[in-house]
Amino acid sequence: MEKASVLVVGGNELLRESIMEVLRRQGHDVEGAAGGAQALEDLHPGQYDLIVSDLKMPGMSGIELLERVKQVDPDVTFLIVTAFGEVETAVSAMKKGAYDFIQKSDSLTTELEMTVERTLKFRSLITENRRLKSALQGKWNYIGTGQAMDEIRKLVATVAHSRSTVLISGESGTGKELIARAIHYQSPRQNGPFVKINCAALPEGLIESELFGHEKGAFTGAFKRKAGKFELAHGGTLLLDEIGEMPMAMQAKLLRVLQEREVSKVGGDEPVLVDVRVVATTNRNLEKDVHDGRFREDLFYRLNVFHVSLPPLRERKQDIPGLVDHFIHRFNEENGFSVDGMETSCLSALTAYDWPGNIRELENAVERAVVLTRSGKLRDDVFAPRSGTARTGGQVAGGAGFKAGMTVSQAEKELILMTLEHCGQNRTRAAQMLDISIRTLRNKLREYGQAVEGEGEEVDAA
Repeated sequence: MEKASVLVVGGNELLRESIMEVLRRQGHDVEGAAGGAQALEDLHPGQYDLIVSDLKMPGMSGIELLERVKQVDPDVTFLIVTAFGEVETAVSAMKKGAYDFIQKSDSLTTELEMTVERTLKFRSLITENRRLKSALQGKWNYIGTGQAMDEIRKLVATVAHSRSTVLISGESGTGKELIARAIHYQSPRQNGPFVKINCAALPEGLIESELFGHEKGAFTGAFKRKAGKFELAHGGTLLLDEIGEMPMAMQAKLLRVLQEREVSKVGGDEPVLVDVRVVATTNRNLEKDVHDGRFREDLFYRLNVFHVSLPPLRERKQDIPGLVDHFIHRFNEENGFSVDGMETSCLSALTAYDWPGNIRELENAVERAVVLTRSGKLRDDVFAPRSGTARTGGQVAGGAGFKAGMTVSQAEKELILMTLEHCGQNRTRAAQMLDISIRTLRNKLREYGQAVEGEGEEVDAA
């Protein structure tokens, strides 16, 4: 059993000293406190691995101490020492966050040793699980060897441990959501929910209900109470994707929520307190939008506490080989294929292309190539014109639907429909590749008579 830092709390000095002596014999660093008030003096997160407290003490009970301690350090492990007649109360303490309880008896020493050993083993497993989860969830974000990615790596590690808002900017397909997830999974909130909402994908009339929730009967069709994204993200992280597309009226309401840390449901009377870390992403120049009156200046500064700017793939081509290897490995695992890298000439062609769709476009091209190849090495010919990677005279090869003399509007329609087909009719991905908002894409499809139902939003329970 590893050495642990333990605090023993109890008003009965004889019992307290007895427990402390048992724990010292087990090799732990042990401190004592005569009551709850003394235990809370200068208490800070990570100070103790384990707190052992008597249930009944003068001034502050063990349950009251438990509640106060959890506010300061939610991760500390807590044990309750109780008499036989207090078992029901001790069980209620476990519901409030205590790991276990120990009954006072002639065999207290033996039970204490066994319970503490079991508790610390459990704590060690939880800590290791969090470490592995963080590593697994975060490592895919750091494929990059240049100075820009090194700086982003350092910034993410720094900001992850605060609750400050973060604004991530960059062209479509540069990996903004991946960085947002890295911030979440490297933070103390990693075991809380990661909730995402695309601000451009919802009609203006529904976005308030989606963000803040609504009460039953708040409007036509509100048949039951609904929690908004802020409530769903309580204790975790909320990703506001494409924040630059949010209507001005909603920007004012969002600013109030960020300032007050409470939301008001549509049709509700009482505000709801929320503990949420907000990360926003944009492919727009928000500073220019502020200057042009399309985005609130006060909201911009509230979101831009930390700014992460992702470089386009054309500025970090040295990362293409690592990204391709990563995608090949992933698609091999997903499909049971055995593709073994790619030919040298193939890599030369990939690095010569500017990738206007950035990493997302590269990922789509590699996926298609892996599916067509299945085994052996990737060759030039599997990156066909429709994947967006073949080049003719330094330009991307055109599709069969384009021809000289067609109007700009005809070419636009052809490009949009071709991109939709390439993305499997996923409008969000198509809009990102085309570098337009989902609202613009939806309006274009209506013009073509091909509008379809909206896609759902994503909620990840971490």
